Amino acid sequence: MMLPEHIREVYAKATKIFSRNEIESALDAMAYDISAKLADANPVFLCVVIGGIVPMGNLLPRLDFPLEVDYVHATRYGNGFVGKEEIKWKAKPGTDLKGRIVVVVDDILDEGHTLAAIMNYCQEQGAKAVYSAVLVDKKKERNDGGVKDADFRGLMIEDVFVFGYGMDYKDYLRNAPGIFAAAPEHAK
Repeated sequence: MMLPEHIREVYAKATKIFSRNEIESALDAMAYDISAKLADANPVFLCVVIGGIVPMGNLLPRLDFPLEVDYVHATRYGNGFVGKEEIKWKAKPGTDLKGRIVVVVDDILDEGHTLAAIMNYCQEQGAKAVYSAVLVDKKKERNDGGVKDADFRGLMIEDVFVFGYGMDYKDYLRNAPGIFAAAPEHAK
């Protein structure tokens, strides 16, 4: 399948804000912080599909302690830029979370509503504690109802539309080798 011309243009006009090396260093620091807090906890790591696949896949080999892995697929965005009010649940975890320490891994903390819904779900399932881990945290004031701050985060960015390393632009460019800010004309 040939990449649509519009996606080529978005990529060509984007600005790289974090290189692969900077991301790898951020993942190293995240792994260190997570290990310091949870190495003896036998946690369950929940990957938020689709965006969390790349960050989690790169984070897991850095964690040298026993853990389990599962996933959840919940979204408010689809392939748009603005989250909708209602969370769409496509898949819930199959692992029994009762009495467990859970780490929800996602690509980005933007408004925080999806992450909050997933964390609340884990608590409703009886999790002992639920932590959030995000590769990217946007510097922005968040509305009530969303996660305000991630427990573990790799990088901070301004409130711009970004893609790469798991984050998408209209379902494309998740595989971009770094984190890129879309040009203003493409961020709407």
